[in-house]
Amino acid sequence: MFSIEHEFDSTVVTVIDEGNAPLREDIVVNSFEDCITLEQFDPIENRVHKITFSISQMQDLAAAIELPEGLYQRGEDGS
Repeated sequence: MFSIEHEFDSTVVTVIDEGNAPLREDIVVNSFEDCITLEQFDPIENRVHKITFSISQMQDLAAAIELPEGLYQRGEDGS
């Protein structure tokens, strides 16, 4: 399950874990003009972990999900 909210300077997607226990904490994705952040609360450390991706890194990650093992470089047109 997920939700999408449009804020002033970003789009926020919250991904909620469903299914059998143990469930993981929600993942919050903030998409800004120049970067994308992923945040997830860590109940063991009692803090939020945050990772920041450039737009290019996120495009590479999205492309990599569907590809077999190997080394790749996207072309100038994004493919």
